[in-house]
Amino acid sequence: MEIYHLKYPDHLTVPEEEYALAIGFFDGLHRGHQAVIEEAVSIAKKRGLTSAVMTFDPHPRHLFNKEQRQLPYITTFEEKVKQLRKMGVDAVFFVTFDWELAALQPSAFIDTFIRRMNVRHVVAGFDFTFGAKGEGTMHDMERLSEGQYETTTIEKVSCDGEKVSSTRIRQAVHDGDMMLAKALLGRFYKVKGTVVSGAARGRTIGFPTANIEVEPSVVLPSKGVYAVLFKVDGATYKGVCNVGVVPTFTDGEQGMTIEVHILHFDEMIYGKTIEIEWVERLRDEQKFDSIEALIVQITNDKEKADDLLTKWLQ
Repeated sequence: MEIYHLKYPDHLTVPEEEYALAIGFFDGLHRGHQAVIEEAVSIAKKRGLTSAVMTFDPHPRHLFNKEQRQLPYITTFEEKVKQLRKMGVDAVFFVTFDWELAALQPSAFIDTFIRRMNVRHVVAGFDFTFGAKGEGTMHDMERLSEGQYETTTIEKVSCDGEKVSSTRIRQAVHDGDMMLAKALLGRFYKVKGTVVSGAARGRTIGFPTANIEVEPSVVLPSKGVYAVLFKVDGATYKGVCNVGVVPTFTDGEQGMTIEVHILHFDEMIYGKTIEIEWVERLRDEQKFDSIEALIVQITNDKEKADDLLTKWLQ
């Protein structure tokens, strides 16, 4: 899979091939996005075209709402590339979303990113918009084609009667509803991070933890204890993850931390890059009256997580 970074108006060179193009922001690459991309890949195979995905960076809200808290991402650039490669996409166009691009009229957008790039078929979701103020729709994409390309609009993909959307996934992850996030994504929600040094409190009570530093741009679950799959050095382990302020030890004075107790594991992994797949929320984070009570609860958490994760790994 080839990757191209494009920027309007000066850096728009791509190979002179004919493309079936899936277009959208695609944060999360959820089941709705997958339907769009899979259709483009299918059309490319049937018609002998190159399958391609066009996406944008940063998210438009980062440009238009700089005064507000930045919208957290579901998928990083690296994860998006990884998932697209799995889907069999031939080429990915990452287009810089800036004020020049945002000001393009719909017809100019089509001239620049569809006609000029030899796109022969455009696939997008029913709610995809483009051009200045998002005035262009898939109806306009078809109307302005002048017979030079075809279009396919993918209808709404639903889960539990509601549209599958990136907004809904962010809320599910924030709420700690990891099973809903999985249902919407079609896979467990995951984050990548680095193992960093911590206070080593867990080791003193028999439950050593890996302290994880993740990219600040990704959405994280709310405070609580979670059953997770922990991946390091190509292997997958079961784990119990605490997201929060460790109130039994700190009275909530420190910032948020992510700590994973890895089951059946005793290796030094400081500095290593890891992945956490969030499987299920076990309980709220809580302050215990004694270390002994905390140990009893962690033991229960381990047993519950071990049973639950064993089922997912079978």
